[in-house]
Amino acid sequence: MVETRDKSNFFVQEVDQVENTLQTSRQSGLSSSEAKARLEKNGPNEIQEGENRTTLQKFFDQFKDAMIIILLIAAALSVVLEGVEGMVDAVIILAVVLINAVLGVIQENKAEDAIASLKDMSSPQAHVIRDGDSIKIDSREIVVGDIVVLEAGDVVPADLRLTEVNSLQIEEAALTGESVPVTKSLETVPEDAALGDRLNMAFSSTNVTYGRGQGIVVATAMDTEVGHIATMIEESDEKLTPLKEDMNDLTKFLTWAIVIIAVLIFVIGLFMETYDWVEMLLVSISIAVAALPEGLPAISTIILALGTQKMADRNALVRKLPAVETLGGTEVICSDKTGTLTQNKMTIEKVFYNGELHDASDQIDFKEPVFKVMVMDNDSTLTNNGDLSGDPTETAMIQFALDKDFDVKALLNEQPRVGEIPFDSERKMSTTVHPTAPDHQDRGQFTVMTKGAPDVLIANCDYYYDNGEIKEMTEDYRQKLLDANDSMARQALRVLAMAFKFLDQEADEYTSEEHERGLVYAGMVGEIDPERPEAKASIATAKDAGIRTVMITGDHQITAAAIAERLGIIDDSNDESAVTTGAYLDTISDEELADMVEQFSVYARVAPEHKVRIVKAWQSKTHNKVVAMTGDGVNDAPSLKQADIGIGMGITGTEVSKGASDMVLADDNFATIVTAVEEGRKVFANIQKAVQFLLSANLGEVMTLFIATILGWQILEPIHILWINLVTDTFPAIALGLEGPEADVMEHKPRGRKTNLLSGGVLPAIIYQGIYEGGITLFVFWLAKYRLGFDLPDAEAMAFLTLSFIQLAHAYNSRSVHKSLFQSNPFANKWLNIATVASAALLLITVFVPGLNDAFGTVHLVGDPNAPMMWTVVILASLSIIVYVEIVKFILRSTGLAENWEENKKQ
Repeated sequence: MVETRDKSNFFVQEVDQVENTLQTSRQSGLSSSEAKARLEKNGPNEIQEGENRTTLQKFFDQFKDAMIIILLIAAALSVVLEGVEGMVDAVIILAVVLINAVLGVIQENKAEDAIASLKDMSSPQAHVIRDGDSIKIDSREIVVGDIVVLEAGDVVPADLRLTEVNSLQIEEAALTGESVPVTKSLETVPEDAALGDRLNMAFSSTNVTYGRGQGIVVATAMDTEVGHIATMIEESDEKLTPLKEDMNDLTKFLTWAIVIIAVLIFVIGLFMETYDWVEMLLVSISIAVAALPEGLPAISTIILALGTQKMADRNALVRKLPAVETLGGTEVICSDKTGTLTQNKMTIEKVFYNGELHDASDQIDFKEPVFKVMVMDNDSTLTNNGDLSGDPTETAMIQFALDKDFDVKALLNEQPRVGEIPFDSERKMSTTVHPTAPDHQDRGQFTVMTKGAPDVLIANCDYYYDNGEIKEMTEDYRQKLLDANDSMARQALRVLAMAFKFLDQEADEYTSEEHERGLVYAGMVGEIDPERPEAKASIATAKDAGIRTVMITGDHQITAAAIAERLGIIDDSNDESAVTTGAYLDTISDEELADMVEQFSVYARVAPEHKVRIVKAWQSKTHNKVVAMTGDGVNDAPSLKQADIGIGMGITGTEVSKGASDMVLADDNFATIVTAVEEGRKVFANIQKAVQFLLSANLGEVMTLFIATILGWQILEPIHILWINLVTDTFPAIALGLEGPEADVMEHKPRGRKTNLLSGGVLPAIIYQGIYEGGITLFVFWLAKYRLGFDLPDAEAMAFLTLSFIQLAHAYNSRSVHKSLFQSNPFANKWLNIATVASAALLLITVFVPGLNDAFGTVHLVGDPNAPMMWTVVILASLSIIVYVEIVKFILRSTGLAENWEENKKQ
């Protein structure tokens, strides 16, 4: 019995050698007993799925976040230290944590399983030869050594070394990135041949589009090329997104800051002998708990969720919340060519006839024989829904004629096919025979229409057609045609030549030797999978935003380089220093690739593992770039998962590629990526604004309590702190997440991994703004109690309202770190206006609603003779933060400090 083995060298072996190695027979196949034994030994032919986590496991995983753990500890301490009053804090914190966990699970459960999608691609049944008979079996039962028969329309059930081919063509775009079906042969190929060049192999889950064939199964299940991809998907590193890294860094910063604050308060309290050591310990821990921004996880999640809605409106469907922000930090976009930067359909771009090269957009005369040959020697069919079906090179010719308003159907009805010589990979030609058009019947009753590879067909032509005349072929003219073919090929065009000749009578049998010789050359067409019209402008926009676009494709080097030049990815397609191949990558180590990766902008003829290596090279310590990867094929899935953000194609993309992606483009439009980058940058900026607002507010609260504790003041009651955190923090922070993008957001370099939530001047802003909030609150309390002589409850009420309203006013300052609030309309964010009014209303009910004003100690702010004075002090103190911050911002801009703090400077 033969075991499943490494199939990597079967394409270099002759068929007889493969047959002997795998102990099988091309004529009779395996015996049923041998096939059963091999199936039991090696297992079924199916993709194995990794271990799936249950919803409960996913739910508990949400609690592994450091910030969440700290919040849970804070909730427990609140109950232990403050009893019933602490229960309210604990309930709020737990509610935030639970909401965050539920949102995380919902988002994770939306993700399709890429491995399951791979399974869905497999063929349900396969046609095999066993015990000398041709039978159909479940593809799961296929084993190494089976003889599989292939016909047009079949899905290849396993990796095969082909043993017979009859015009066999297989569409491998999802696996290799090739934009047209591959014509298969039996010839051995070199050991270093790229996946797309292994013409004697048929790969699992690819589609037979034309002809027939037969092959020996050399690999099944996880040993196939598709299985190899599944393994890479399973083993891909789970990378932290930049936002997750930022949140972790912020958590560490806050943890240390809170510990330092708690220790400092405890030591100073003991030194000042404000309380005994037990009470001082409780006070210091209470203040530390108050310093936690418990709403931050939920608010950042809400901002990200709102960002997903905005991106969905722009055809970018986000599957994982952090991907919203990650795209904003992207520094390199590694893009697949076929179907992503190009349209994934062959199109005629150039036509050569009458000795001249014409653009496809030129006016043409369909009486020219080159056009009749391309339409008549063509096996394309029209489907029920009006689409063309068949080989992409042939459907492109019919589509070209239809686009020129040529009546294809009428021509074929007038001159129906009466004979043919099908395409053969050895001849590289195909021929059909038709009755001659009435105006040319004097030359012969039937016309042979032949198309094929230019070098072969031109060699078979004894004449050429030139402006209505048939002339004898000369060597000079033959060389002119070959030069024209070379010129088009250098432009990455797939060139096909057309020829014809007349017959006096219909033949009983049409043969290549008789009917594909002595032809009249008619012309050539150059086809290409054209770039998307909007892709070039999008790549230029990305370049202006400091984002590098790199093309990675399984296509040929000349084709890839030509498309890259047309798109503006490289300046010259002949610049070999910017273009490389998968074969070269096989000769260098990962370390060498990391050193050289910035040199290359185009990678051609690459395998799936090469794509992963390229992404890793950009992510290595040498470069540490945030990498986005786009793709639509199965071969893209591992690199999509490895990238910081994988971007799948929603229309042309396979379910496998979409399942491995973080974001899917609903319109398959590369331009959508650029608009999504803008949205991602806005999301990060808005999270920064929320962080600045929340932490400066918390610092204000901590400073107020810290100084008051040292001075022995009783300045705020627990209910005051609770209400401030509940009312004045949450709503404005969420509203800041709805800020529109700043005008110059796409004129800055990408932030990448170089910046974090506290960079760009955010940390200094938190400090100077938080200190002022605390300082002005302490000033109001001092003024009320010690200068104006108000009772302690009234002084506490004024301090409470000042700290509350100053935060609402400060929310407007937080719309930009360094820019003046009045540089544009200060009330442009309608959601912030609504949040401010709503929060202010909730604060005012603590003053004007009987019972509540008693609980909050704000009774005297209504109807008391001192009420006007109290309100004047509170309002002026609250609004003063706008004046103060405007002055500081002006000084920072004037001295250049603001620019120095900005790590994302304009290019």
